[in-house]
Amino acid sequence: MSTQTAIKGKAWCFGDGISTDLLSPGQYAVASLQVRKMHTLESVDPRFATDVRAGDVVVAGHDFGCGSSRETAPENLKELGVACVVADSFSRLFLRNAVAIGLPVLPCEGASGAFSPGCDIEVDLATGEVHNINTGAALQGEPLPESMRRILSAGGMLATLKSDRLESLKSLE
Repeated sequence: MSTQTAIKGKAWCFGDGISTDLLSPGQYAVASLQVRKMHTLESVDPRFATDVRAGDVVVAGHDFGCGSSRETAPENLKELGVACVVADSFSRLFLRNAVAIGLPVLPCEGASGAFSPGCDIEVDLATGEVHNINTGAALQGEPLPESMRRILSAGGMLATLKSDRLESLKSLE
């Protein structure tokens, strides 16, 4: 993701309790990323993995990413091109794993009731503002701390560490 904080896309709407098991089914745990991603959310919406487009935004209810700490859950969404996940609330582990791999997330109470599938959504990660472009509805989410936004901007934790190391090496010159 670039340093730009605004994300615009089409909404994919889901309810409460979307678990890591739904995002990354266990029977595909050792499969390649190309195989794994095609089974993302298949038991909730069989069309999701084939119909989601780069830049789309997942909108969900409470406790998104609950369950086991499967790093493959946010990885599958990112690989499918999901630009951001906005949910009423997140599992702490999912939120941390998403940021670590560079998938933007935004907690926003009320998001699950403010959007319908396919509507246009705009998310500002810096301010936490979320807009339903079709209806004009605006919500205030909880912007992530600057340190997390920096990791997202770099493309994830690994990219951040590499960048920090390069900066450190340059300062030695």
